[in-house]
Amino acid sequence: MAQSSNGGGPWLAFLVGGLIVAVAIIGYFVHAGRQAAPDMVRDVDINLTVPEPPPMPEGPKLPDSPIPVPK
Repeated sequence: MAQSSNGGGPWLAFLVGGLIVAVAIIGYFVHAGRQAAPDMVRDVDINLTVPEPPPMPEGPKLPDSPIPVPK
């Protein structure tokens, strides 16, 4: 009896190898892009002007507490 082979082994290995190489290249560029040059100075100066909020409305007044009656 003859053995049947689908013949997909070499193509599958080539595809997986290509994916591994592509992931390695992308990983290198992502890692290399995070490193800042040593002489590069990062100076951030943020000045925000925020307008004054409108005044809060008056809340309800609490009633006066009753004066205790001496016994």
